[in-house]
Amino acid sequence: MAAEADALLRSRAYLALLGFAVLLGVPISAAAFGFLALTAKLEPLIYHDLPRSLGFDGTPPWWPVPMLAVGGVLTALCVRFLPGAGGHEPTDGFSATGTFGLSALPGVFLAALATLSFGAVLGPEAPLLALGGGLAAGSIRLLRPGLPERTYAVVGATGSFAAVSSLLGSPLLGAFLLMEAAGLGGPMLGPVLVPGLLASGIGALIFVGMGSWTGLGTYSLKLPHVPKAADPTAAEFGWALLIGLAAALIAAGLRWLARRLRRHVEGHRLPLTVLLGLVVAGLAIAYAEGSGKPATDVLYSGQTAMGPLLSDAATFSIGTLALLVVCKVLAYSASLRAFRGGPIFPALFVGAAGGVLMSHLPGLPLVAAFATGMGAMSVAMLRLPLTSVLLATLLIGKDGLTVMPLVIVAVVVSYVATAVLSRPPAGAEPDPGAAPGPGAAPGPGGAPGHGTAPASGSVPGHGTAPDTGAGSG
Repeated sequence: MAAEADALLRSRAYLALLGFAVLLGVPISAAAFGFLALTAKLEPLIYHDLPRSLGFDGTPPWWPVPMLAVGGVLTALCVRFLPGAGGHEPTDGFSATGTFGLSALPGVFLAALATLSFGAVLGPEAPLLALGGGLAAGSIRLLRPGLPERTYAVVGATGSFAAVSSLLGSPLLGAFLLMEAAGLGGPMLGPVLVPGLLASGIGALIFVGMGSWTGLGTYSLKLPHVPKAADPTAAEFGWALLIGLAAALIAAGLRWLARRLRRHVEGHRLPLTVLLGLVVAGLAIAYAEGSGKPATDVLYSGQTAMGPLLSDAATFSIGTLALLVVCKVLAYSASLRAFRGGPIFPALFVGAAGGVLMSHLPGLPLVAAFATGMGAMSVAMLRLPLTSVLLATLLIGKDGLTVMPLVIVAVVVSYVATAVLSRPPAGAEPDPGAAPGPGAAPGPGGAPGHGTAPASGSVPGHGTAPDTGAGSG
């Protein structure tokens, strides 16, 4: 198998595939930047500028109610009537396999825009993966029809790499996310991964260049003003064990509620999506009225709120933090079932808020609690232990290495506990809403009937040769 991998690396077809990676990385990264910029501009437009233009002195406390209702209507219409069902089904868990056809991409784009702009608690990573992979694979299908399905799958994965190249703060972190989620491994890992890494590097350059040129920034996940972390103590390792268990229990409850809601929403998409949007709005209003903090702490993915949560942790009381965790978890669960988006950023925010809450306990410093909470909640929702450790530590910056041992303990405990809690009873029927493991086939949002490539076109892994076929015929 190693010899086969070396032969592939020296082939003209593989060099052509690398050329495709460069050519695709530029426009797809630019499109991903435009998508993130658009959603970032719509948030203040909808929640700040619009109420003032209608004559209000500020944003009324009840404003999330009509906004989430409108977002629910738009999302439900996209899911119900457009090809692709609006993209990946969030309750199926994070998936990096399968690609959407070009006909499904308008529905994915519009459903994600309605979800992210109006305040539902989901992130942009799943739509970006779908849009990047679909554009790449679909373009090659049009230009070079008749190539092996695995060729289109590898090209689609390359487009996904480019689309999320800078979203998580580092192109390498995005590469680890896709590699672990797709189950890549064996001697063929390098040949399959290299085109994606190349596209990811090109994409990061495009993000930086466009952010500088437009003055908008790169929309990467960053945490400014991180306090200095001290070396871990024995007490902190004990708290890391507890945080890992707590995250697994919270995630189990969150997924259980989302899956129970799923069975009802499937048959009544429009009214129940609107109803669950109103639930999210009500939770945000309850938090704002009960804490005096902005409702946007509960709304949205939490990507831009994590930095202020850490830097302004002293301004959050224990009661406020507890209320924030409860409201965010419930809003996250409702959004998973009804809307379209990714699960990563809300999971990170819930873990971070829970960590800040637990930092009030004796012997648990703020930075250590913040990082372990992020890692534990991330792995409980994503089932990706390596990515979860890297997310929690790289976001902390130079002090990430200091707290990494604590994060690893919390992630391992949460990962094992989640596996135990997710195991169905003996003889029980599988839950149709259960999240697949890493590398599983796409769920309803990624079924062939919704504009995706067939199962044979999923990203190859575990030593399977990509069979590129690029440059042939």
